[in-house]
Amino acid sequence: MKTILSTIVILLFVGSAEAQKTLDKLLEQYNTHSIPYISVEELRMLQMNDSIVILDAREPIEFNVSRIASAKNVGYSDFSSDEIQLQKVAKNAPIIVYCSIGIRSEEIAEKLKKAGFTNVKNLYGGIFEWKNKEYPVIDSKGIETENVHTFSKVWSNYLKAGNPIY
Repeated sequence: MKTILSTIVILLFVGSAEAQKTLDKLLEQYNTHSIPYISVEELRMLQMNDSIVILDAREPIEFNVSRIASAKNVGYSDFSSDEIQLQKVAKNAPIIVYCSIGIRSEEIAEKLKKAGFTNVKNLYGGIFEWKNKEYPVIDSKGIETENVHTFSKVWSNYLKAGNPIY
């Protein structure tokens, strides 16, 4: 719980100077690299594969604005590796976890790894990088949208394509 709170505090109170950093520097600063990354280009190529499990580690309010097609929302604050949707996933299934830019998703991926999942990767740059590459996102009705929940105005500086919602 302490880790979750500290990450939320970081996400909420990072100044606008933080938003000027490159994504590489930001992820280098906040991530431990305990989970291997997968690029958005790699995920896009693999997305048609039914055996890949895509998990969205953002909060439901973010997920409802837009998401990568076929992603399942596992949330962040209330995440549990015991969730019903995870009980059906084979421990060796390829799992890709994403959030806005890749910080929260690394934490959720670490929890999955501790729960015995062996093939977990973190989407580098998250849904922001996905949208920045002009890959499609869908809304809660499954309709393609340009909207992306950016968590805050500060974090919206990392979204270069689409419509930031916060």
